[in-house]
Amino acid sequence: MAILENIRKRTTVLILIIGLALFAFVISGVFSSDNFSGTKVGSTVAEVNGENIPIDEFRAQVETASRRYGPTVSSTQLVNMVYDQEVRKTILNQQFEDLGIDVESDQIVEFVRTSGYAQIPDFQDENGIFNEEVFRSAIADWKANDPLRYDAWLQDEASIIQAAKERMYFNLVKGGVTATLTEGKLDYDMSNDKVDLQYVRIPFTSIPDSTINVSKSDIQAYINDHKTKFQQEKARDIRFVYFEEKPSAEDDNNVKEGITALLDDSVEYSEAKDANDTIAGFRNTTAMAAFLDRYSDTKFDTIYKAKNDLPTVVADTLMAMNVGDIYGPYKDGDFYKISKVMDRKANGTVKASHILITWEGAERANPSITRTKEEAETEAKRLLAEAKKEGVLFSTLARDNSDGPSAPRGGDLGYFQEGVMADEFNDFCFGNPTGTIGLVETQFGYHVIKVDDKQDVIQVATLAREIEPSEETINTLFTDATKFEMAVLDAEPENFGDIARESSYTVRPVNKIKEMEENLPGLGSQRSIVQWVFNEDTSVGDIRRFNVNNGYAVVQLTKKYKKGLMAPEDASATALPAIRKERKAQQIISANQGKAMEAIASDNNVSVSTASAVTLSSPTIPGAGREPLVVGSAFALDVNQTSKLIEGNSGVFMIKVTNKTEAADVENYSTYAQNLQSSAAARVNGSVYNALKDKAEIEDKRATFY
Repeated sequence: MAILENIRKRTTVLILIIGLALFAFVISGVFSSDNFSGTKVGSTVAEVNGENIPIDEFRAQVETASRRYGPTVSSTQLVNMVYDQEVRKTILNQQFEDLGIDVESDQIVEFVRTSGYAQIPDFQDENGIFNEEVFRSAIADWKANDPLRYDAWLQDEASIIQAAKERMYFNLVKGGVTATLTEGKLDYDMSNDKVDLQYVRIPFTSIPDSTINVSKSDIQAYINDHKTKFQQEKARDIRFVYFEEKPSAEDDNNVKEGITALLDDSVEYSEAKDANDTIAGFRNTTAMAAFLDRYSDTKFDTIYKAKNDLPTVVADTLMAMNVGDIYGPYKDGDFYKISKVMDRKANGTVKASHILITWEGAERANPSITRTKEEAETEAKRLLAEAKKEGVLFSTLARDNSDGPSAPRGGDLGYFQEGVMADEFNDFCFGNPTGTIGLVETQFGYHVIKVDDKQDVIQVATLAREIEPSEETINTLFTDATKFEMAVLDAEPENFGDIARESSYTVRPVNKIKEMEENLPGLGSQRSIVQWVFNEDTSVGDIRRFNVNNGYAVVQLTKKYKKGLMAPEDASATALPAIRKERKAQQIISANQGKAMEAIASDNNVSVSTASAVTLSSPTIPGAGREPLVVGSAFALDVNQTSKLIEGNSGVFMIKVTNKTEAADVENYSTYAQNLQSSAAARVNGSVYNALKDKAEIEDKRATFY
C-alpha cells in the first residue's frame, strides 16, 4: 500500500515521463522512416530512372512466382527472374506514360480474343468459340460468387493490360520499320555479286608474341581509347578448399564386409528359448521379402525384369544365371549389392512394331480421320500383304501409313510384358514366334503387327547397403577442416595456398562472381558465400569456413572488382592480344611496303592463294577465315587491280581481283525488301527494350535484401 501511495503522489511526474518517452518514440520514427507508415529508408529493391520498385511489392511478386514455379526454381533464380520482369515493366511503363498509351475495356476484350485466354472454357459459347458476352458474364459471376477466382482474374487482367500496352507500343515502333526497294536490291546484290581474287597473307602468328613489348601504360591507353569494351560489373574472386563428406576406404570396406556376412546363416542366442537360434542368411532364406525389409536398404521388387531394365553393371551376368544363383557383392553406384535370381519366364517380354489403321469414331482416333471401318479394314489388309513381300521394310511402311503415335519411329513399340497391350494385340505377340507378321483388330483400329524379338524376364532379389561416411569419418573431416581454418587464420593471407598444399588439399579458384549469383563451381548453390564476399565488412584476404552440401568449405576472398572501367591487370587478357595485333600489323606493313605480291610471298615464306565466288554477305576467304574488310576492299577494286597492304583479322593481306560476276537483274526487288522489313520488325521488341535499358539509370539493390 505504501508503494501505491507513493505512485499516486508522483502521478504528474509519471505522466511527464511517459509523454516524453512517447514523443521520443515518434521523433525516432520520423528520423528512421520515409513516412508514418514505418517504411524504412532504402526499402526499395531497385530504382529505375528515379522511380522506386518497393521491396514489399517485389516480395509479393516473388511469392507469387514461387507458387507458380514450385521447388524446381531456387529462391535466387526467382528473385532474379522477378527483378528482370519488374525492371522491364517499369522502363516500358515510363514510355507508356510519356506517350499517353493506355487501353480501354474493348481493347482488353480484343486482346483476350487473340490470346491463349480465349481457350478458357468459361469464356466460350456452346460451339467452343470465344464470346464477348459470355466472357463478361463469367467475370461478373466470379466477382459475385467466387472471390478467390475473381482475385486471381484481377492479377491476370493486370498482366493482360500490360501485355496489351506493350503490343500497342511495339506495333507503333514496327509501323516505322520499313525497307526500300533500293535496300532490297542492295541485299540481293550483296548475296549474289561475286568476286574471284588472288591473295597473299602474312599471318600475325609469323611474329612471336614475345617480341612485342607492351607496358602497363600501353594497356591503360588502349582501355581509354576503347572504354565501351572494358566496362565491368562489381565482382569478386575467391579461392577455397572443400572438405567433402564422403565415405573413406575403411567405410567402403566395412559395408562390403557387412553385406557379405549376411549371405550365409548365422547363430544368435535367444533369451526366450535359452538356446542358440540359426538365422537364415540371404542365400537360404525362405522369407525373402521379410529378410530384405530387415537387412536391406531396398525392398524386394517382385516385378520381372528384362535385360534392359536391370542395372547395366550386372545385366549380362544376371541374365546368364540360373534360378537360385547368387552374384555379389558388387558395387553399383553408392551401394554394395548381392543379387539372387528368384524366377525366370522364357520369352517374357516382346519387342513389336505395328501399323495402326483406324476409323472415324474408334477409341482415341484422330478427329481428322474420316474413313469408315470397312475402308480401314481394306487398307489394313492391303498393307498386310505389302508387309509380307520380300524386301519391303516394315518400318518404312509404318512411317508412311500408320495412324499411331509410333509412326515416326517406324511403328516401333519397344519391349513390353504380358498384360500391357490390348488383349488381341497381346495374344498375337506372345502367341507367335519372332518374325511373324499378322493382322488383329482392337478398339483402337486394325493393327498390322510384326513380332521383332523376344527375351526372357527374371525376378531378382537384391540385398543392398548404401556406402555412407561413418561417424568417425565425419568427425575426422570436421577436425581436418577446423585445423586448416585455424592454420590459415593464423598465417599471412597469401600463405593460404601453401598451407593447403602442405596438407595435400586442392585449392579451387572461382573468379568474377557477380553480386546476385548463387551457384559456385564445385560447391553448387551457396548464396551465403556470395553474400559474405560482397559484405562491406569483408576485406581481401579474409577467410571463413562455411557448412556446405556434404561437408565444409574454407573460403578466402582474393580480389574485389569495382563497377566501371577495368584496371590494366584485369583488362590485359583482352587488351594484350589486340595491342600485339596492331603492332604486328604495323611491322608487317612497314617491312613489305612497296613490294609486289610475288615478292611479299617470297620474302615472308608464304604462297599466293586464290579464292573464288566470294560475296559481301559471306565474307569468308578459304584458309584465312572471316575477313570482311579484305572482301569489302576486293569489291572496291577493278578487275586485274591490286590493292595496298590491308590489315585483316588474321594477318596482313595484299589482294588482286581476277574476275567479277555481277548478279543478274530481277524485275522486282520487293520480295527482298519485304524480307528485310520482316527481319527488322522481328527484332523490334528485343532491340527497343535493350536500347531503353542501356540508356536507363538503374540502381540495383537486390543484394541488400537477398
